[in-house]
Amino acid sequence: MLNRRHLLSGLAAASALTATGTARAADHSAEGPRVAITIDDFNIADGALMDGAARHRAVLDALDGAGIKAAGLVAGKYVDNATGAGHLAAWAEAGHLIGNHTWAHSYYGGSNPGDLGADIDRCAPLIAPYATTRPLFRFPYLAEGRTAETRDRMRAALADRGLHNAHVTIDASDWYVDQRLRERLEKEPGGDIAPYGDFLVRHLLDRAAFYDGLARDVLGRSPSHTLLIHHTLATALFLPKVLQGFRDAGWTLIDAETAFADPVFQSKPDIAPAANSLIWQLASADGRFEARLRSPGEDGPYEKPAMDGLGL
Repeated sequence: MLNRRHLLSGLAAASALTATGTARAADHSAEGPRVAITIDDFNIADGALMDGAARHRAVLDALDGAGIKAAGLVAGKYVDNATGAGHLAAWAEAGHLIGNHTWAHSYYGGSNPGDLGADIDRCAPLIAPYATTRPLFRFPYLAEGRTAETRDRMRAALADRGLHNAHVTIDASDWYVDQRLRERLEKEPGGDIAPYGDFLVRHLLDRAAFYDGLARDVLGRSPSHTLLIHHTLATALFLPKVLQGFRDAGWTLIDAETAFADPVFQSKPDIAPAANSLIWQLASADGRFEARLRSPGEDGPYEKPAMDGLGL
């Protein structure tokens, strides 16, 4: 996976904010934070320990065991075949939402963003047949445009197609934990993998606490959050532990459709570059929280020292 630091590092964010409807949003802060699971890419290939079918079944079983419905933001190139279509059918049959993540999963945050619309349109027919498909779109790498002009072009491409930005409020580097896990398994096929699950839970809870705290300061409330994770071996192995970890930490797990109904997802922060989690963008647009923001918001190198120190 491309390193976000290479894509986003060094980009300064501007100020001002356009947020629609947040003042009337229900405030669940007193009840404790709420989070929905959103899973990106659907690159469900065979690999170490599990083939693709087993991985997908493990993810579905974990969500079913927790009694929640997630959202899958699907990159078309990974499901443009009979096997991929079967995975989507099983996902939809279980009641989980499906949204568009482009076909190619290209980086559209650069100075020459290319034809995002064509990439969206190429993915659309692959996900259209399923009853749980919704007009949701997530930008690859959470990158919406380097300049205000390109950002507005990207947002217009969504509006022209009746799509809503399926923002992430809690970003993280689960993909990096998975990368390190797979590297270890290549070197030590029988190695102890449990510590990777423990680290993943701690990492996700740490980032969730950060973004929820930031949201409370920016919005004055805790919104219905969306956690970004990817369809990886680590997710297949450790999702039950992740979900239980959130519950043990006082989080309520909610359905993705419930989360996306929160008015915060109507926000269009007036910043350029437009990237990172929605909460990061809103905090940057506010102008009072720059000391608490890093760019990119999340990336593997931030987690490397801790994982190195643990021998992971």
